Amino acid sequence: MKLGIVGLPNVGKSTLFNAITNAGAEAANYPFCTIDPNVGIALVPDSRLDVLAEMYSPKKYTPAVIEFVDIAGLVKGASQGEGLGNKFLSHIREVDAIVHVVRCFENSDIVHVNGKVDPASDVETINLELIYSDIEILERRRDRATKILKGDKSAQKEIDLIDKISEVLNAGKSARILEYTEDELEMLKEIPLLSRKPIIYAANIDEDAVADDPMNNPHYVALKKIADEEGSGIIQICAGIEAEIAQLEGDDKAMFLEDLGLECSGLDRLVKECYSLLGLISFLTAGPEEVRAWTITKGTKAPQAAGKIHTDFERGFIRAEVIAFNDLVECGSTAAARDKGLMRSEGKEYVMVDGDVVLFRFNV
Repeated sequence: MKLGIVGLPNVGKSTLFNAITNAGAEAANYPFCTIDPNVGIALVPDSRLDVLAEMYSPKKYTPAVIEFVDIAGLVKGASQGEGLGNKFLSHIREVDAIVHVVRCFENSDIVHVNGKVDPASDVETINLELIYSDIEILERRRDRATKILKGDKSAQKEIDLIDKISEVLNAGKSARILEYTEDELEMLKEIPLLSRKPIIYAANIDEDAVADDPMNNPHYVALKKIADEEGSGIIQICAGIEAEIAQLEGDDKAMFLEDLGLECSGLDRLVKECYSLLGLISFLTAGPEEVRAWTITKGTKAPQAAGKIHTDFERGFIRAEVIAFNDLVECGSTAAARDKGLMRSEGKEYVMVDGDVVLFRFNV
């Protein structure tokens, strides 16, 4: 999973990127500090792996990972090449989802590129640039489809879809607000629309407000209204605090979070929101060689999940030996779970469930 972190200059996105990936990207109080995208990997927190590691004492411990891309700050006119717009749009085209960092705190010492803190305006600036880029793409696609239509009437379906989306885009709304049929989704695989990408809004707040009810922050309230209207995700996060959390481990980290009145770090909440927004789950493999988490989409069947490990596993799939994580922990071992009849043998039509602990049987 690749997530692009975007935002206007000086909203805290590079600070947040550094905190969640420990990648050390430059972060400073001036616009366009980030030019080429920084890329970092964040481990997906999963306490189930810790439990399995205690059970199996494996040689390797491998959490799932998320790739974060810190993309250059965007300004109005990016779709026409202003600022670093062309680079911004090409980089964002490559990610699975967008984490849009929006400034939701007041601080006279940190310059806001537009002169004032206004989440709705900030979101509109970036969304409109994505929309303008999509309008241009759709216009070209429609011209091509119209020419094809003379000899192939099936092109009318694409024209109808383009017109449906264009109406929304021209009204200043993102393509992600529309509902699509299965046929339309299939056609959209060939049309890389930026405003269709799932978005999580990260409301970057002041350090003094981390334990406060976010609904007491008018900037957050304004941002949540936008997220709700779009069906997008939203979390409250303090990039500065996350930078401090990133330097801590174990008990020190737990004590720091407790002192702040937080149950988990912003990264934990961001990952959870990402998985929910993108419809992702994790299955687990466990044994003395390795304990590992694997990320798949909801609805994935056992052979395709096996293919995540190795293509041979999918090609020669025989069956999946599956036990629910909680059942395994309660039994204490795979052997005990098998004796109690809790280890199931599942075939090619089995749909994977989050937390399944699996051993795939295959033959090639």
